Amino acid sequence: MSSEGEGGFHMADVSLITSGSRRAMLRTDDDVRIEAVYEPSRASVTDTAVVVAHGFTGSADRPAVRRAARAFAERGAAAVVTFSFRGHGGSGGRSTVGDREVLDLSAAVRWARELGHARVATVGFSMGGSVVLRHAALDREGAGYADRVAAVSAPARWYYRGTAPMRRLHWVVTRPAGRLVGRYGLRTRIESRAWDPVPLSPVAAVPLIAPTPLLIVHGDRDPYFPLDHPRMLAGASDAELWLERGMSHAENAAGAELLARLGDWLTRA
Repeated sequence: MSSEGEGGFHMADVSLITSGSRRAMLRTDDDVRIEAVYEPSRASVTDTAVVVAHGFTGSADRPAVRRAARAFAERGAAAVVTFSFRGHGGSGGRSTVGDREVLDLSAAVRWARELGHARVATVGFSMGGSVVLRHAALDREGAGYADRVAAVSAPARWYYRGTAPMRRLHWVVTRPAGRLVGRYGLRTRIESRAWDPVPLSPVAAVPLIAPTPLLIVHGDRDPYFPLDHPRMLAGASDAELWLERGMSHAENAAGAELLARLGDWLTRA
């Protein structure tokens, strides 16, 4: 089964998982195939969908992503779309570590609207957090825009190497041996070419998001990005800022209580 929506948006290979749930392969504007999963709301009728953007080395089927999706669906006010960024999971292409992933998110948002949802909120974790911020700044017209945006554990600026986990990540991304570790050890296929041009940074993107509601969430024990990152993002925007006591990094560290609050914020009218 395949279809084509407005603006050249392609949707292919849609299969039913359970009643109302479905898995699809979407095509981005640069013709990369992206796997996506749709789960309807527990409520009988809802006009809102939440699109979840995972962190680097994640995928739509990783346990932490599935846990977040269940938590948002169980709030009863929204359907949920999860997907795997390029180079991750069953998607095609190679990861550009936050650059062209904006196109992947846009395809997922457009799919949610194709499925009948008038309001679409995006929530991203770590790399996915940087993507939802840039997407909200850059994709403001047509069916790909977001109505509410939340970034969890996101970096404020590129090329940060101030922590040991980020130095290891840079080795994985920039070195041939590191990319082999990424491919076979982390199941993530990484583009070997450097950014050219360097994409808009998250802290440069956030002033462009208003008047779309924006939430920045960050743990005070994040081993990747210290607290100056969320404070920079909040200081450069009109964002609401949640600093979570005792929280580590991204979707793996997001507990049930935080996910419930996030679900409530994302589906707020």
